[in-house]
Amino acid sequence: MVCTAAQSATLSGEIKTQTGQALANAVVVATPGKGLPAAAVESTHAELDQRNREFIPHVLVVRSGTEVSFPNHDNIRHHVYSFSPAKRFEIKLYKGLPPNPVRFDNAGIAALGCNIHDWMLAYVYVSDSPYFTRTDSNGHWRLEVPDDSYRLSIWHPDMEQEDLLISEPLKTTEPTAKALQHTLAIKNKIRSGQPPASLQLEGYKGEP
Repeated sequence: MVCTAAQSATLSGEIKTQTGQALANAVVVATPGKGLPAAAVESTHAELDQRNREFIPHVLVVRSGTEVSFPNHDNIRHHVYSFSPAKRFEIKLYKGLPPNPVRFDNAGIAALGCNIHDWMLAYVYVSDSPYFTRTDSNGHWRLEVPDDSYRLSIWHPDMEQEDLLISEPLKTTEPTAKALQHTLAIKNKIRSGQPPASLQLEGYKGEP
């Protein structure tokens, strides 16, 4: 969608599933119509944690060029990897903090897993635009953006649409945009990224 603000604006909205449930971890990106600003000097580092055999957060959103660290706060080892075209990497069995962060240079989505714990799953969404956020547990999101026209894109790892981005035309001249309501068709979740109720359900053979 395209939002045109007369002054700096607050863009906000709510995203629900097709059954009316609040949708957390939906990515919202606003891309300026006048072109992207120069790369920011600050906020070029992020973390994707591992606690209780789970990636935290399940969805991480960063700007392209950001270096991401993968601290392991569990008392057992993890083996983090991604085979996604947006970023291919591997951090073999380790505890604590790996010495080198992983730089995500290309816009796109990297799906991450652990070679030891098959249920562990996370996503790194890499955006060329610096204006992005995620929905909270109530499905709400909020963005502060400078005066410009914007194309708003929405993505969620469980959405049914083949295209990763949703884009619909919308124009507003209000300084503060009205709350935007969206519904995403969500497919049945096979893997949540959280440990199963029983490790035997995953054919788990124990810690490395």
